[in-house]
Amino acid sequence: MKLLVSHPTLNANSKNLVTGLLKNQLLFKLFTSVAIFPDQLLFKLGNNPKLKDLKRRSLNKAWQPYTKSKSFFEFGRLLASKLNLDFLIKHEKGIFCIDNVYQEHDKWTANNLAKAKKNGLAAVYAYEDGALSTFKEAKQLGLQCIYDLPIGYWKSARLLMQKEFDLNPDWSSTLTGFNDSEEKLNKKDQELALADVIFVASSFTKKTLQEYTGNLAEIKVIPYGFPEVKEQKKYLPLENRKLKVLFIGGLSQRKGISYLFDAVEELQDKVELTVVGHKSVGHCEALNKALEKHNWIPSLSHDQVLECMKEHDVFVFPSLFEGFGLVITEAMSQGIPVITTDRTAGPDLIENEKDGWIVPSGSSEAIKEVINRIIEKPELLEQYGLAAQNKAQTRPWSVYGQEMADALSSLNN
Repeated sequence: MKLLVSHPTLNANSKNLVTGLLKNQLLFKLFTSVAIFPDQLLFKLGNNPKLKDLKRRSLNKAWQPYTKSKSFFEFGRLLASKLNLDFLIKHEKGIFCIDNVYQEHDKWTANNLAKAKKNGLAAVYAYEDGALSTFKEAKQLGLQCIYDLPIGYWKSARLLMQKEFDLNPDWSSTLTGFNDSEEKLNKKDQELALADVIFVASSFTKKTLQEYTGNLAEIKVIPYGFPEVKEQKKYLPLENRKLKVLFIGGLSQRKGISYLFDAVEELQDKVELTVVGHKSVGHCEALNKALEKHNWIPSLSHDQVLECMKEHDVFVFPSLFEGFGLVITEAMSQGIPVITTDRTAGPDLIENEKDGWIVPSGSSEAIKEVINRIIEKPELLEQYGLAAQNKAQTRPWSVYGQEMADALSSLNN
């Protein structure tokens, strides 16, 4: 079965899916917005420090014969962001907003399906918010529709996050994910309804789809892979120093950050907390006050993130609603044990109290209890950290790509 993969912006999981499909001779074409290859002018322009972001969009040379791109809207979005032309990228309204990038890409993909089918295309693989036009056309042509839902179902998110408005009103302004129009939410539901099979990366994401009121296709859970393990972490004794705790992620209550701040509030003589991430809003007084008490780094490159992880003892990711949480796999690959919640991919990746800890979401006491246990028994850091790194070595990204390829090829059977 030959598949067309449609993803306008490409990320680690979609790239590794493509790698797996190519290796198994299942890829028909990759449709994306910006595709830059080493022999092209745009790649060379990326050597200019002001244009270095172009290099981030560069793709493997072997992909070039399979890749089609249409860049206008995505280049417009990137340029508008650089120039701070916010009106052009305003949520759902701006001509170069991310919603429009996805919709225009979706329409363009749909318009190419009839020709692709004549050349042997059997199925389309598309992602949330960028699949509706593609799936409608695919159904007309008798092509299989494969859907990827990278984050939990929107209705479940609203039900769970609504409780946070009531429990933690001081943090409610950081919950910005409630801006989607009814039209956009309806499109998400239509995409799900048209899917012949649905792929998710965590058991939690699958669970959120219980709130969907219609009939759903089969849901397959295949967790993402771990980054490459390059070196073993050196574990420093805790004598005469504080436990170095790290959080990386958007500074929003969806990530459960108030519970982390509460957990370490009474442990500041024993714990040093570093927080890496952008504020979701600038005017949340509770967030601003909390950040003043700790080390706050607004932004780091991906390489810097991995280096930062190596310098810490334990990673805490207390998210209240997460489709996966790539920072979990990144930390584990660096030999950092992770404390995370049951609303992430943690339960799919971590064996509780063996190579990390799974705590109930929304519980500062549960986080505090684990931190205290580590302080009392610091040898757990090396024990769990090495176990986490060993786990990472058993599931590199190539395993994800192969498992996806196997699952997709079996759809023929």
